[in-house]
Amino acid sequence: MLAEFQDVKVGDAFPLGHGGPQLHVEILDPGHSLVFRFDGANRIWSFNLEPENGSTRLVSRNRIATPNASVAERAVNALRMEPGSLVMKRKLLKGIKQRAEKPAHQPNACVAEG
Repeated sequence: MLAEFQDVKVGDAFPLGHGGPQLHVEILDPGHSLVFRFDGANRIWSFNLEPENGSTRLVSRNRIATPNASVAERAVNALRMEPGSLVMKRKLLKGIKQRAEKPAHQPNACVAEG
């Protein structure tokens, strides 16, 4: 458990990497949903916990609004963004899974994946 992330509130901002955009907490429903809005973009990233067969499923979704883009521009953007996004999200979610499944008595070390 990281103490600095235990008292998150709507409106809080977190940097996405060094020099990256800020993620602003847009919706917070503890134990259910956490939704970030990207600084300076029409983009959100949500994390939702959903009960499933006696356990819990974590679902991550992104939405990018491009109201003035043509269908071709949207297709090019998707082809350019999706491969890297999928790799990053997979690694992120696997790390969360490993930490969530770690026995409570183990020290909370960062999980690195090679």
